[in-house]
Amino acid sequence: WTAANSMFWQCSAAKIENFAPPGTQNWAYGAWAQFAGNGYWYEANSHVNPRSLFYKQLQERLNAPTLCEGQVITYTIEDAGNPTPEEATRIAEYLEANHPLSVREFILKAPERNPIQTNLAIGKIATGEKQKDNKKVEDKTVVSIKNGWIVANGVVITGQRATAPWWNLKIRPREIERAKIAVTRYVPGREGKGFTDRLREVIDDMDENNQAVYEQNYALWYERRRDDHERIRRMDGDVWAPFYELPFERSGQGLAWDGLSKYDLTKYNLWYWNRLKDFADLAEQNSKVLIHQNYFQHNILEAGAHWVDSPWRTVNNINNTGFPEPPLFAGDKRIFIAGEFYDITNPIRRELHKKYIRQCLNNFKDNSCVIQTTSEEFTGPLHFVEFWLDVVSEWEQETGRHPLIALSTTKDVQDAILADPMRSKIVDIIDIRYWSSRADGSVYAPVGGANLAPRQFARLENKGPQSVPQVYNDVLTYKKAFPAKAVMYSFDQSDKLAWAIFMAGGSLAGIPPVKVDGFLKAASTMHTETLEQEGVYKLADTDGACIFYLDNRSPEYAAELVAGNYQLIEIDPTTGEQIGKAARVKGGKQIQLQTGGKSEAIFWLRKL
Repeated sequence: WTAANSMFWQCSAAKIENFAPPGTQNWAYGAWAQFAGNGYWYEANSHVNPRSLFYKQLQERLNAPTLCEGQVITYTIEDAGNPTPEEATRIAEYLEANHPLSVREFILKAPERNPIQTNLAIGKIATGEKQKDNKKVEDKTVVSIKNGWIVANGVVITGQRATAPWWNLKIRPREIERAKIAVTRYVPGREGKGFTDRLREVIDDMDENNQAVYEQNYALWYERRRDDHERIRRMDGDVWAPFYELPFERSGQGLAWDGLSKYDLTKYNLWYWNRLKDFADLAEQNSKVLIHQNYFQHNILEAGAHWVDSPWRTVNNINNTGFPEPPLFAGDKRIFIAGEFYDITNPIRRELHKKYIRQCLNNFKDNSCVIQTTSEEFTGPLHFVEFWLDVVSEWEQETGRHPLIALSTTKDVQDAILADPMRSKIVDIIDIRYWSSRADGSVYAPVGGANLAPRQFARLENKGPQSVPQVYNDVLTYKKAFPAKAVMYSFDQSDKLAWAIFMAGGSLAGIPPVKVDGFLKAASTMHTETLEQEGVYKLADTDGACIFYLDNRSPEYAAELVAGNYQLIEIDPTTGEQIGKAARVKGGKQIQLQTGGKSEAIFWLRKL
């Protein structure tokens, strides 16, 4: 055994050689053999505990002391060096009744110890995923838009969002602890957080962190060597894990800039798309939403390294995409190729874009929980969004299906699409993501098609702070103009201003999980009522049920109730817990609501 820093644990062989290479060491614990070598030997020709180091570590990692029972051959019931006569009799009787298995017999009995489930869908077996509680297809959640809200089986969906990492993760233990969810990350032979995520654990992690939404975009580059942000061509294909799988398949032809074969943009990476499909199936069973960003604009702007390994770059594919080679780097560093990327007059690129958009739609055609949008970091031009929506429309007409389509663009492009009588019909959700009103009433609104990324715009013009009134008004303006569409607010501080978004009728608001039964179902039938008093916001149903939000500008408010009987329930806006007991109140008069010295308060008047 000549490798360095390696270890034998409880091994048996005719001969074991354990040498210590110069400057390093190898170890052997509990070895049974003829020995050779100057490595470290411990308890030779003896047993050590635990019997299996691997299973001991696995039990501790999973906190499951009995998980691995029966997975290792056990030859005796105990060490019988100096037994009493009674112990000797008991041991002899045990051994007579329990003949040890040969290694071959032990291997052949593996299916009895670990039976393979045969009732899983083929796609689940391929990815190692189990269906939760063997749920049937008819039990899945239906995500839809009801009364301008995004709902799951009629209940308003709320919660924080998890987002796919763009790049950069090492697989050292201290790095893994900080790992984010990455559905399409792949580490060969390693599963779990920071490696190849187990999708069931992803859902559990989202539950634990009050996350209702996962935002997926493909990664900036495939493997870690490009983390150095250099633009050099790699001399070999010795790629570094973890791998962030990309949507396109490798062709097996030629060499791309990363040293692996070139991509074929007309064929798709089945592992990538099956992983996303499996995740969407699980999300649908658990009232989660997948926002699928079709593209990732970060590849085509800012640092030149963002572009050099992109599958769309001409030297990285076999499809003759026609982008200039060598790339034109400004100052030998920056890339500004967004204008050409979004140019759909090029016949080759137009067809590649069209085929790829259709793949995005086809992959999730049976999932109601998937929201399709153009791109992560999108500041592209109007004509590309028009093209994208036209492809979606054509696909819808051919298939008879209508996926949830979100318009997530700069404000000028957004307003132009919404003013288009045909294309606006395709849009189900308006996403305020790349612009926002400031607290002083002015508007931060970059323009589309200017060849600048969102953070490049932010360096030119201060985005400014947002406030409850301004965020509320931004959402409400679109809600009133397009009542049948849902509105999302995804700009800065959306988590801190979640109640303002929710009270304006905004969907997927990141409020805490409300632990009062029926609250979010009741909200699904409510609409926003504008009140004159500052700091008071109201959602109301036609039968008189309503939700009030008060902030510190209005420590008290006299609420008018229509006739009827109500339960008054106060909810902690930070925790979602009910405060105190529900009180019965009679309608047809005013009731006094008070924050009680807190900075904000939520009141639900449930109609009895």
